[in-house]
Amino acid sequence: MKQFRITITVCVFLLVGLFLTPVFAQSGNSIFTVSGIVKDQKTNKTIEYVNVSVKGSNVGTITNADGTFLLKVQRSNQPRILEISSLGYATAQFTMEETDASNKVFFLQPNSVILKEVEVVKVDPKAVVEQAIKKIPANYNSHPSLNIGFYRETVQKGKRFIHISEAVAKVLKSPYADNSVEKDRVKVFKGRKLLSPKLDDTLAVKLVGGPTQGVYLDAVKNPDVFANDLQYYSFRLNDYVTIDGRMHYVISFVPAVKIDDPLCSGLLYIDKESYTLSRAELNLDISDKDKVTKRILQKKPAGLRFTPTKVSYLINYKKTGSFTSLSYIRSEIKFKCDWKRKLFATNYTVISEFAVTDRDDSPTETIGGRDSFRSDDILSDKVESFYDEKFWGDYNIIEPTESLEKAVLKLKKVYK
Repeated sequence: MKQFRITITVCVFLLVGLFLTPVFAQSGNSIFTVSGIVKDQKTNKTIEYVNVSVKGSNVGTITNADGTFLLKVQRSNQPRILEISSLGYATAQFTMEETDASNKVFFLQPNSVILKEVEVVKVDPKAVVEQAIKKIPANYNSHPSLNIGFYRETVQKGKRFIHISEAVAKVLKSPYADNSVEKDRVKVFKGRKLLSPKLDDTLAVKLVGGPTQGVYLDAVKNPDVFANDLQYYSFRLNDYVTIDGRMHYVISFVPAVKIDDPLCSGLLYIDKESYTLSRAELNLDISDKDKVTKRILQKKPAGLRFTPTKVSYLINYKKTGSFTSLSYIRSEIKFKCDWKRKLFATNYTVISEFAVTDRDDSPTETIGGRDSFRSDDILSDKVESFYDEKFWGDYNIIEPTESLEKAVLKLKKVYK
């Protein structure tokens, strides 16, 4: 499994990176907004990472860790049906009025698998995964597509946020049948950033991640993420669940061999009828710290000891129309850093999210080499601050969590 050469920076003294000329979304009365919180009908608990979209369109977003969302909808969209779906719940639809609606509560009904609905036959989980790989050309987009995505990256030192950066990016994808990301391109055209001003928060460490994870962590399209060789893994059928009203196999996998690169374990959610991979939960084996460090670390200061403690990924796909496409990617990297002469290590957490908020399935736009966000580029400190509350205009984003909102307010004070 190849190391992804994409970069995020955990630091207050940042290396110089690339940001392209901002392109602003349309504004005015062409849109209305719907915001709210998604909860479990039975327990009243909030549900995180739920797909929220306009039915019959490619427009959507995802709920944050608090279960909240805000969706900006073009008035021209017809029909105005809000569709909300999540793992293990019945997909729900709600009618939207052509006016702003805020702080609404949307309930989802748990959709338990009824045993009589599941055909009780012996299932070879490895054969299911093989069939899912074989069916990629039929199940996913067979033409180039241009995805509009929102990227957010946060860095925590202990429990305190020291770095928050956000960007809107265009991701030009070649057909999934290519089984390669070599031709895929990312263009970052709008972003902002807040950094802690404290000197003791300064830590220049370059890790894998960044806006290009919308390309490199697409597990279906990039074989380097997981399925380079199925002989490396052992598989087991764990359960059945429903996603978007369709029955899915839940297949767990663990490394069966040891190779030079660290392997993943996790869960794959595969549609029982179409063999579409709808969701992947991956955890990198961190038992060999040196191998993991080589996989995720690109650069660190001399004398700094870097110890990874957790590397995990969540990749979601959603069916719209006749094929399935990438919906959401979340990566979480935890590590410890300490200097050789210091007694205690410091814990850091880097969380990156990329949500596809719109998609053009017949793109005329191209992304040239000069406009591409390259693998060695980083989000620089030359982006706009968090002053303007209307910074994102009509772009759909992932709503910040309550803890993140507080961190933003705290860090904003240093600029006043």
